[in-house]
Amino acid sequence: SPLIGKAAPAFDLPLLLQDGRITEKDLRGQVSLVNVWASWCVACRSEHPHLVELARQKLVPIYGLNYKDERSDALRWLQQFGDPYTVSAHDLDGRVGLNYGVYGVPETFLIDREGVIRYKHIGPVDPDIINNTILPMVRELQQG
Repeated sequence: SPLIGKAAPAFDLPLLLQDGRITEKDLRGQVSLVNVWASWCVACRSEHPHLVELARQKLVPIYGLNYKDERSDALRWLQQFGDPYTVSAHDLDGRVGLNYGVYGVPETFLIDREGVIRYKHIGPVDPDIINNTILPMVRELQQG
């Protein structure tokens, strides 16, 4: 991805589950994952249990970017399958996703404390990718 090593694109979006807004500045100061997902995404369903398990471990906050999805569908989906996200932003028109270079969901970004994208995974994450790629990078960034 051309965004690796560059600052995460600026955004200002409404929160999905509660009133309020979130910007890229809210992620600074901590290593975090941003997972782009949608209720209509079949592959998101296969990765979702792995994100729920990762969230239970409390090793890294996971922020959701709900992409081109109706709010009611997204809320129903999270209620049915669980909510692994610290918070989810609602990107109804997909503009923020496009700024991140998203061309299909799911996609997951690892962002460092300064707001720089360090890794991008296209497609669903699974335990192998989480344990052997993402978590070692998270630990390294958290220590550095």
